[in-house]
Amino acid sequence: MSSFISIVHHGAVTGVTGSCHRLVVRGELSSVDYLIDCGLFQGAELTALSDNNSNDRLAINFDISNVKALIVTHCHIDHVGRIPYLLAAGFSGSIYCSKPTAYLLPEVIEDAVKVGVSRSPSILKAVLRRLKQQLVAVEYNEWQLLTADREQGADKLTVKVKFSPAGHILGSAYVSFDCWRAKEKQRVIFSGDLGACHSPLLAAPKPPFGCNKLIIESTYGDKNHSSRKERRQLLHQVLRKCVVDNGVVLIPAFSIGRTQELLYEIEQILHQIVHSKHNGASDNLLSHIDVILDSPLAAKFTQHYRTLSGYWDKEARRKLNDGRHPLAFEQLTTIDSNAQHLSVINYLKSRKLPAIVIAASGMCTGGRIVNYLKAFIEQPTTDILFSGYQAKGTTGSVIQRFGPANGFVELDNKRYNINAGVYTLSGYSAHADQKDLLRFVSRMRNPPEEIVIVHGDDEAKQALKAKLRGLLPRCEVRVGKG
Repeated sequence: MSSFISIVHHGAVTGVTGSCHRLVVRGELSSVDYLIDCGLFQGAELTALSDNNSNDRLAINFDISNVKALIVTHCHIDHVGRIPYLLAAGFSGSIYCSKPTAYLLPEVIEDAVKVGVSRSPSILKAVLRRLKQQLVAVEYNEWQLLTADREQGADKLTVKVKFSPAGHILGSAYVSFDCWRAKEKQRVIFSGDLGACHSPLLAAPKPPFGCNKLIIESTYGDKNHSSRKERRQLLHQVLRKCVVDNGVVLIPAFSIGRTQELLYEIEQILHQIVHSKHNGASDNLLSHIDVILDSPLAAKFTQHYRTLSGYWDKEARRKLNDGRHPLAFEQLTTIDSNAQHLSVINYLKSRKLPAIVIAASGMCTGGRIVNYLKAFIEQPTTDILFSGYQAKGTTGSVIQRFGPANGFVELDNKRYNINAGVYTLSGYSAHADQKDLLRFVSRMRNPPEEIVIVHGDDEAKQALKAKLRGLLPRCEVRVGKG
């Protein structure tokens, strides 16, 4: 790899959260630095930070004096959650992202400030004002000049960036940097989070032509998802069980991406039931089931997804043209206030009616899903469906691991037995699986000379490393270090 390009990792090297990487482009006399994402640590990684630094586990603990810009791949909290801390540390450079991400990001940051920093209106207003001043929206697949032909002695540094659709959530992108020093050129690609092929709503990412260096995520580097048909069948099967025993299905979901995909798939199941002539008794009951979206933030982003339907894939847009509303169907009820939220829980407990409840947070580390778990996790008629990755040390990972073994979980310092059924719908993960990650690399016409693996647990990173070495024997493949 050229000596004028280097990568420093400030997060997502010991797990899947806290994504933050630095691209350093050096001239003979000085250098320019760019941050790629600035995400929040969660689960065991956050606990480890707390153990090592009791003063402030979220503060920016690296020098940002030479950082010229922040490049945001997408607006999940583990990629953007520390932006308020970056601003507080004095960062005043531009924040570049795709146009849909620029639309969504202020809402995510507002929620992050309220939950993790302060509910003070003045602080919130100041953070959002700074964010909007520094935010630069870029069209997909168009090059954005970052550093233009800057003379440095005998050097001439030029850096450009391009956002390409990643298919992970609305607005997500993998980012390509073209870097020149005099006549020497290098292309570096950061995958961000890549989407799974054949997922609802968004098209799969198209692999780039090639690059010199690739920094790639590995969340599911050791696993392959079930097919879309198989996961929909499992979802349908669990929903049938729900109506037969009058139980509640709890789906912990991330506000952006997963919630909208699940609503899309549930609408498809209900649509098929309505238009089928061969329904059984359970499907007839299922056709009238209440689908409850109990997350104000998820509800806002569902509306944003509808507003930005121009970025949906062809299948989803075709449904809209046919007069269907996959994110706003008849059985869907949205809960707003906390009083409504508590009322719904009491109603479901007292009436013992079947219902599908989608609520944040996706890893059960907070949010309204915790109240639902406390109310229903000890009931055998309850089913809990995990549709996304559960980071080590999170409440969701505990339920996922110990639930099938009749274990227990602590919720707000109280022990609850896990009598509910526990299912994992891996196919609904918004992350690419091992097959998708290998496809992204293998279909490059000009394969990378070096690959750095980040954003995954050790097992996933090592499995992907072995596969990539077999795929590209001449490429240097390594795991990123902090």
